[in-house]
Amino acid sequence: MKELIKKYRHAWVAVYFLLYMPWFIWLEHTVTRDFHVIHTALDDMIPFSEYFIVPYLLWFVYMFGTVFYFFFKNTRDFYRVCAYLFVGMTICLMICTVFHNGTDMRPQVDPNKNVFAWLVSVLQGIDTSTNIFPSIHVFDSVAVHVAVMKSEDLRRHPLFRKLSLVLCILICASTVFLKQHSVVDVMGALVLAYLLYPMAYGSSYAAEERRFRRKALG
Repeated sequence: MKELIKKYRHAWVAVYFLLYMPWFIWLEHTVTRDFHVIHTALDDMIPFSEYFIVPYLLWFVYMFGTVFYFFFKNTRDFYRVCAYLFVGMTICLMICTVFHNGTDMRPQVDPNKNVFAWLVSVLQGIDTSTNIFPSIHVFDSVAVHVAVMKSEDLRRHPLFRKLSLVLCILICASTVFLKQHSVVDVMGALVLAYLLYPMAYGSSYAAEERRFRRKALG
């Protein structure tokens, strides 16, 4: 048991969710009206499609699956992606705390139309139309894909890296095709991911990679 605890001691980072979840739930119950509506003309040009519920829900598998892969496979990559994700998610919550925002674009969905429409109706019943800027869905997807591309282990699996890119794009697209988010939310998340990239994978990461490779070569 001691060996197991020592091997997976990096699990301590899960403590972050003791901060994130209560904060997120509080915002969901607090920001219900008198919020800034984010809606652009470009949003109206994007058609609603219930079929995008599939990549939208695959976000959970994509994000947690990748993080768990790094948890068991590479501690360095695990810490990097967690730092990237957690800092970005915290900033998203901070923005929503001081800038109450939401959308008015959600359409009425007939849950009896098909299984995809039913899933959308379930999603709308669980997830409020507030606290959407920047999109955490989009930010997390981009951060996870960056982690996949930066992973030394996954460079030996080009197919997985290509599939990661496709799924990342589909997840980002699903947020606007399901009318869960505005294109403004997507752009905000992309900008945030870009600004935080140097923190996780900038010059310090490059220097650490060089030291690690020199050490591996003896």
